[in-house]
Amino acid sequence: MYPLRGAVRHYSWGSHTALAELTGRPAPTEEPEAELWLGAHPVAPATVDTGDAAVPLCDLIARDPEGELGTDCARQFDGRLPFLLKVLAVEQPLSLQAHPSRAQAREGFARENAAGIPLDAPRRNYRDDNHKPEMVVALSRFEALAGFRAPAETVEFLRDLGVSELTPYASELGDNLDATGLRALFTAWMTLPTKSLVGLTDAVLSGCERYLEARSGSEDEFTVAARTALELGLAYPEDPGVLASLLLNRVSMEPGDALFLPAGNLHAYLRGTAVEIMANSDNVLRGGLTSKHVDVPELLRVLDFDSVGVPWVRTRRDGHERLYALPVREFELWRVRLHNSGTPEPATAAFAGSAPRILLCVQGSVQLRCDDRILGLGRGEAAWVPSSDPELVVRSSHATVFVATPPIRSEST
Repeated sequence: MYPLRGAVRHYSWGSHTALAELTGRPAPTEEPEAELWLGAHPVAPATVDTGDAAVPLCDLIARDPEGELGTDCARQFDGRLPFLLKVLAVEQPLSLQAHPSRAQAREGFARENAAGIPLDAPRRNYRDDNHKPEMVVALSRFEALAGFRAPAETVEFLRDLGVSELTPYASELGDNLDATGLRALFTAWMTLPTKSLVGLTDAVLSGCERYLEARSGSEDEFTVAARTALELGLAYPEDPGVLASLLLNRVSMEPGDALFLPAGNLHAYLRGTAVEIMANSDNVLRGGLTSKHVDVPELLRVLDFDSVGVPWVRTRRDGHERLYALPVREFELWRVRLHNSGTPEPATAAFAGSAPRILLCVQGSVQLRCDDRILGLGRGEAAWVPSSDPELVVRSSHATVFVATPPIRSEST
């Protein structure tokens, strides 16, 4: 096991304080810090301190894939770490987006390669040939748009807003309360000519203001959705994503809550700090709420309009550990909360060997032990544990740690 230093990514929607405070650096930072990447993606690999040198994790794995990943993992994922762990610090809303399936990613990647689009070109949609299912777990109160709301509820919301310009859209969706109706409405709004878009958006935002005034003090689902549309309208005027937000579930997450975003799930993160884990990919199809490349036709190719409702993740508890288990082969995530409950001895949790692991301490401090080797982690610090290491024991009197790994069995002690 080795100390692991994440790579900070600077995007305009990031925070000047959250990641710096987590990792014990001076705040506020000069540039906004949006993401801390803890993985082996070649765009921004984390760095492993081996004691002799600081080595990018992707290079360390490339030297000895079977030793670092294990024979099965190395063979199954072509010698690459199959997941990417991140910390997100969302100060401003980020893009309305979805991710492709594996088949869509392979086709899109090959298509853009054949067209001669450089991998680092801003207009590139597919930067690799992998899918990107992902899960986000709140560290603070975390606000998001995630998945399409049930069509019948959206019709009720659009009618409640009392905006005459929305009447034909609400009626059309009301006549087609299924994926076909959602696709037609979303497509219509996302492809409106600029003049029509501005007129409809202005009318909708005025309607949201009236709606909130009439329901002062209310915090029901529709009130929060109307307030979100107004906030997005201020941040991204003349953006079709403002209208699209009316179709999505508005979600407020408390620490420990988790959402799973499979291929085709439309979502946007609005505010807060969270841990995110995904397949090792950087493929994003954007539809709005961003200054980055937007490709609505390609987004429409990958969207899943059949999936409605909030995509909450069910968890399984086992002693100190909480498992976020998902229907993916690339990763699973454990949250380990260690408290000694007034006893003199620290609490412990044990993880069997045979698979690679990345540990991130987000509260307190922990001691990691593999055989006779010991490594301490404080808040905001991480570790790389290769497959060749034996059982890992995590000890602390008070700490919270996330453990990311390809699916393996774990047991508490």
